Amino acid sequence: MAVKAGFLLAAAAWVCLSAAVAPAFDGVPTAAFDERFSPLFGDGNLVRSSDDRSVRLLLDRRSGSGFISSDYYLHGFFSASIKLPKDYTAGVVVAFYLSNGDVYEKTHDELDFEFLGSRWGGQWRVQTNVYGNGSTSHGREERYLLPFDPTLEAHRYSVLWAPTHIIFYIDDTPIREVIRHPEMGGDFPAKPMAVYATIWDGSAWATDGGKYKVNYKYAPFVSEFSDLAVVGPRAGPVLRVPRRSGDEDLLGLMTADYAVMTPQKRAAMRAFRARQMTYTVCYDAVRYASGPFPECDNSEEERENFSAWGESKTVVMRPRSRGRRRGRKAGAGARGRADVASS
Repeated sequence: MAVKAGFLLAAAAWVCLSAAVAPAFDGVPTAAFDERFSPLFGDGNLVRSSDDRSVRLLLDRRSGSGFISSDYYLHGFFSASIKLPKDYTAGVVVAFYLSNGDVYEKTHDELDFEFLGSRWGGQWRVQTNVYGNGSTSHGREERYLLPFDPTLEAHRYSVLWAPTHIIFYIDDTPIREVIRHPEMGGDFPAKPMAVYATIWDGSAWATDGGKYKVNYKYAPFVSEFSDLAVVGPRAGPVLRVPRRSGDEDLLGLMTADYAVMTPQKRAAMRAFRARQMTYTVCYDAVRYASGPFPECDNSEEERENFSAWGESKTVVMRPRSRGRRRGRKAGAGARGRADVASS
């Protein structure tokens, strides 16, 4: 009962946070799948709705599945409503992300929402990644618990990628802002990227560093993507200039509501991070002994809430199932990128 009560309190807090922020996505056009996307892999495990406005991605013993945008984009706003698989999902990874890894094998850029499954039903974790110019060895990862059960209904996950900053959103609430700092150099994504969505078997690392594998007794694992939105200047994958109307598209992007961080949005972001963030690279003195990244907005008061390896001392994962209560600090053992992604 205590676990359920805690979840209800978190959900109530999320409703209050969302209500405090004016809708950032009013007027953002959504697209039919065929207008902006193509199947990537999975054959029959990618199931399009009859009206072509939503897509189900399945993982079973045979295969995962995924899709990719038909174009590359140099900056933009990218969004999808996602409903995650329910029940036991240890080892399952669902991802919504931008990348150019198929073009720049060793110097790729990437912006990720990675959803990491759990033994405990709806207790998924979300990780955001920012990689530029192949910087995965010193990547900018953060991880969060969700204040709601993402398996009950779809929630909207969005990325704003501008020349000057990046914002990750869950519903209308920003959860992370990365402001481009001169010292970031090529670590800030700056090459055209395509949009991807995938579901796959991450048994080797996704849950407790690979301790808990995908159990195909619970297959198929089904994720649903809808409200697909792609706004931004299209570009060739090896070009750094938009194809057409680039300046006008970029001006519209930079002045849109979702690209502007108001005081209300920033307050809601800080509240979310204080309650839900389980790991941040900004306080990871083990991986980065030379100090935090230049864009990190560090504070001594906030630092006290994190261990030396960037884990929260206060935000803990607890199962939502009935029976004996078991809890652990989320993200234990984050020492490198693989561990950061898997804990």
